[in-house]
Amino acid sequence: MTPSPAPASHDDASDGLGTGAGAGRDVALVAVFAALVVVLALVPAVPVGAAGVPISLQTLGVMLAALVLGPWRGLAAVAVYVALGAAGLPVFAQGAAGLGVLAGPTAGYIFGWLPGSVVTGVVALLAVRRTRGRLPLLILAGALGGVVVTYLGGWLGLVLLAGLSPVEAVVAGVLPYLPGDGVKVVLAAFVAASVHRAFPDILVRRAAPAEPATAR
Repeated sequence: MTPSPAPASHDDASDGLGTGAGAGRDVALVAVFAALVVVLALVPAVPVGAAGVPISLQTLGVMLAALVLGPWRGLAAVAVYVALGAAGLPVFAQGAAGLGVLAGPTAGYIFGWLPGSVVTGVVALLAVRRTRGRLPLLILAGALGGVVVTYLGGWLGLVLLAGLSPVEAVVAGVLPYLPGDGVKVVLAAFVAASVHRAFPDILVRRAAPAEPATAR
C-alpha cells in the first residue's frame, strides 16, 4: 500500500498570475476590470449639490479591481487603464487623454492609483483568506489604498507639479473629495463582498481535493 497523498490546501494559490488555463482566466479578468474602470470614468460625475464636489466614478472602478482581483491582477487592470489613456484614448477625467495628462497637476492621483491598488489588493487578499471577505476589512482595504495612498500621490503631485504649498494642496485636492470617496469605499466593499460570496475562487483559488488512496 502506498501512503495517501497529503491533503491539498484549500488556499494554496492566490492572486499571482497563473499558468495555462489559469493565466487565460487572469488575462480575461484583468481586461474586464480595465474595461470597467474605463466605463466608470466615462460616466458623468454625480452632482451632490451643496454637499460637496461632484462624485466621479473612475476611482470606484480602481477600488473594485483591487478588492476583487487582489494586488497584482488589480494593479495590472489599473495599469492597462492608465496605458490606454496615455496612448490617447479619452478615458481620463472629463475625457482627457495623452501623455500631457500624466505630466499635469493632477497626475499624482493617476500614479497614486498604482501603489494604491496594490495596498488595497493586499489587504483584500488577507481579508478573503483569513475572514472569508468580511465587510469591515474590505472597507479598510479600500480606505487604505483608494484614499490614503492615492491621496498621498495626488497631494504630492499638486505640490510638485502645480506649485501649491502643502497646506494648499490639502485644502484644494484632498478635503473636498473625502466625503465622496468615503461613499465609494463603502460601496466598493459591498460590491466586492457580494462578488466574493458568489465567486469564492476569484481571489483565493482553492486546490482540487486530493484523490483517495488506492491499494496496490
